[in-house]
Amino acid sequence: MAEVVDIHEQHVENQHHLPSPDNGEGGEKSAMNMSYGKTMMWYFLLSDAFTFSAFLISYACIRLAQPWWPNPNSVFKSFPGLGDAYVPLGFVSVMTFILILSSVAVVRAVQEGHRMNKKGVMLWMIGGIVGGVMFLGCQAWEWNHLIHEGLRPFYNPFGPDANGLTHLVHEKMSVSPGPILFGALFFGITGFHGFHVFTGICINIWAFFATANGTFEKRGHYEMIEKVGLYWHFVDLVWVFVFLAFYLM
Repeated sequence: MAEVVDIHEQHVENQHHLPSPDNGEGGEKSAMNMSYGKTMMWYFLLSDAFTFSAFLISYACIRLAQPWWPNPNSVFKSFPGLGDAYVPLGFVSVMTFILILSSVAVVRAVQEGHRMNKKGVMLWMIGGIVGGVMFLGCQAWEWNHLIHEGLRPFYNPFGPDANGLTHLVHEKMSVSPGPILFGALFFGITGFHGFHVFTGICINIWAFFATANGTFEKRGHYEMIEKVGLYWHFVDLVWVFVFLAFYLM
């Protein structure tokens, strides 16, 4: 009996001395061999996905309830430097391509982090940051152009007529020629996404300087770059759905 008790006490003592897996950022790894930091990032992205889904579902419901909706080929047809040239969806396609390239750059930064290549991480993070800034610059030009044409959050100059579009109507009309919520939905949803891009740029800049200071090298891993990359890829993926909703449908 005494031997059984000794064995039990030895087993309990061994349990207290079992090493805990540590990812260098505090806390143990989860049961799925994923750090708590990365798990929390996935939780955040999931909750943010619900927010964007609510906005896009609301947009779809409001649009389907309208008897007429502006044709995106006629609304988004301008291109910087080409004057009145008709380039349907040309500029937004360039914006999308820029954002995708920036996401590819962040992927490469994550890969260089796995190789513990500090200079490689810094180089590719610059690519992600520059791509994000260029995307926001393009969005600012598009907003300015549409505002110049009369589009407001609660005023839509693009209404149906014999040609399918009322262009540059009198801005001071009390009644919006087109569906009034078109402007509110456009500025609201694309602005919300633009805010996410701006936030991602700030996080990427912080990650760049943290890499330059050797913060992640001292930890022995670049998991933070991977978590930053998850957020940036999420922003890129959400834009695909925004692009589909506003510019293609």
